[in-house]
Order: sequence, then structure tokens, then C-alpha cells
Amino acid sequence: MRAPTRQLSRPEFVGLCAFLFATVAFSVDAMLPALPEIAEVLSPGDPNQAQLVLTAFVFGMGLGTFVSGPLSDAFGRKAVITAGLALYMCAAAAAALANSLEWLLAARVLQGIGAAAPRIAVLAMVRDLYAGRRMAQLMSFVMMVFIIVPAMAPFVGSLIIDGFGWRGVFVAFVLFGLTGATWMNLRQPETLPRESRRPLRAGTLWMALKEVASNRLVVLYTTVLTVGFAQMFALLSSIQQIYDGAYGKAESFPAWFLLGGLISGVGTIGNASLVMRLGMRRIAVTAYAAQTLLTGVLILGEVTGVLSAVPPFWLFFAWSVSLFAMAGLTFGNLNALALEPTGHIAGLASSAVGAVSTVLAVAIAAPIGLMFDGTPLPLMWGVFVCSTIALGLMMWSRRLDPETRTPETVQAEAAE
Repeated sequence: MRAPTRQLSRPEFVGLCAFLFATVAFSVDAMLPALPEIAEVLSPGDPNQAQLVLTAFVFGMGLGTFVSGPLSDAFGRKAVITAGLALYMCAAAAAALANSLEWLLAARVLQGIGAAAPRIAVLAMVRDLYAGRRMAQLMSFVMMVFIIVPAMAPFVGSLIIDGFGWRGVFVAFVLFGLTGATWMNLRQPETLPRESRRPLRAGTLWMALKEVASNRLVVLYTTVLTVGFAQMFALLSSIQQIYDGAYGKAESFPAWFLLGGLISGVGTIGNASLVMRLGMRRIAVTAYAAQTLLTGVLILGEVTGVLSAVPPFWLFFAWSVSLFAMAGLTFGNLNALALEPTGHIAGLASSAVGAVSTVLAVAIAAPIGLMFDGTPLPLMWGVFVCSTIALGLMMWSRRLDPETRTPETVQAEAAE
């Protein structure tokens, strides 16, 4: 097969990147309707353990993220994405045959390791071609398309489960991975020329990692991504149980999730149009400030008795939509901000940022999800703490980033 040489049009490139990037979201969200059945079959004594099917995948993705970037810097973006999708599909097939929770979790970890390749190498591929606010704008378009996949995933997953059982979802993962790999290899040229590749040597990797870790802005934005991912993973781990246990809406959950995802997509559309004018940081600060305020008001209402421990469904639905919208307004911008100083090592930087933020986010999100007590309150507390930390760090970034430093800030730093 002859390799493509002509760069894709921007709409097709956005569509391809969004599809590959959505491998992770589809692999998580399509499982949500399957959790009750998995719990009944594989962990009947402790239904909460079914949540580990989600966190095991995310944990594996975090592990895979450590190596996906350096490998893509050494061998090219397309080769690494293709290999990762191959592992992803093999692990999905193994998960479909699982007869114990332990087997299923092991297969999900391997599936997550494979899914890390498209997640990280796609970011590096975008960074090969774009930079700064233009990269953030393109990532916003990618996220706008990408948001449709996780929004539809539970609905699609429920249809598959109705027809083929929960194991059929893993067959769908195989087909999804095969579609992405075929599309990319038939249409997308390699974005990293051979002369720009970095050999996979321990010394080279160590020096590049030191460069990433020594950049205060990269570390700061990675920390913000960590707490941002943590509250989203906690929401995804708990949301099906909340719909079922708190509101008795297990059967209609996929439809509500689809509606919420489509509504929240407006946030991503807004970011794509505003980021060139307002900048990435200002949008992220505003989003986290709004989330902190909204969640704090809801918690205060529950603590004071104005609201019950289980708030009205419409209120919880609106709040969950705001979380998804916040993700659309922040994640693309934060990735662009973190990778902006490291374009010459985009693959390794993507790995470092993605791995640290994902693994630590799972460590934060898993306990929040497992604290589910039949009400949304533990989740709301987790979101409030994470959003508050993210807001504080984004405010601090104004002092560190040369793009926003004022003459007064420069004088204050010189005085110190």
C-alpha cells in the first residue's frame, strides 16, 4: 500500500484526529450501561467494584502514555498509533472472553495501554502542524467533534447490550479501532519527517524529561489537567449509579447522557470561536471559577438543608452538563498551553503531561467514585475541591507566563 503524501483538508484532519482521540472516551462511556450487568455476573457481592472496569482502563492508559510519546518521536506518529490500536483491539477481544473480574480488569489495563497511543500521538501530530492559539483553536474543533462520540457512546452501548449482552461492547471496540487505523493509514501522511525524529536512547529521554519537569509552566498546567481529569473520571465512575440509585432512571440513563453531552458541546463550540480573541488562559480561569461557584452553592444548599441530599433531578442534570461543558472549555486549551514551550519534543512532552495527569487523576477519582452512598454529595465535594485547586493554579499562572506578565508583575519579580 502506497503511503499518502498529500496533507488532508482541515475538516478531514479534524475529523480523523477527533475519531482517534475519541477511542478513549468511547472505551469508557460505552461501558457505563454495562456496569450493572457486569456487577451482577462478575462481582455480585460488591456492585461498586464494577466501577473498576473504568478506572482500570484509565490506569492502563496512563501507563501507556509514558512510552507512547517517546516512541512516536523515534518511529513516527502513524506507526505508534497503528501499533497501539492493534494492542487495543487484541485486549478488547480478550475482555470479551473474560470469565472473572480479575481477567476483565487485566484486559482493560492492556486495552488502556493501547489506547494511549492515539491519545498521545494525535496531540503530537497536531503540534507538528500547528502552534499556540491556532493549535488551541484546532483542538477545540477536534473536541467539538469528539464530544459527539462520548455523548452517543452509552446509547450505542445500551443498544449493543440489548442485542448481544455486555460482551458485545468489546466487539464494538475492535471495530472502532479497526476503522480508525484504516482511515489514518489510507489518508493521513506522516507529520514527523525522519530527519526530525529523536533516537530512543536513555540519555536523550532523560534530558528531555528534565527539560519538561524543569519548566514551571508545564508542571503547573499538568497539575491543572490532573485535577480537571480527576473530577471528570469521578463523574463518569459514579454517574450511572447516581441515575439508578438516586433517581431510578437506569433505563433512560443513555438517553439523558446523550442529551447532556450534546448540550455541553456548545461549550466547545464557544471555545473554538473565542480562543483566538480571548486566549486560552482566560477561558480556563472563567470556566473553573464558574464551576467552583456553582458546585459550592449546591453543597451549601445541601449542608444547610435548603436542598435535600438528593437534589431535584433537573438540578443534578444541569450541574453534570456544566461539568462536561467545562471539559470542552478547558482540556484542549490546557493541552495547548502545556505543549507550547515544548514543540521540539512534542511527543515526549505529550507523554509526560498525559501520563502524570492521567495516573494521578485516577488516584484521586477512584476513591471519590467508591464513596458513592446513594447521593451525589460525595461527587460534588470532589468536584468542588478539584475545581478550586484548578482555579487557584490558573490564577497563579498569570505570574509565570510571559504572555500575560504585565510591567508591574515584572517589577515585582525583580524586587523579589
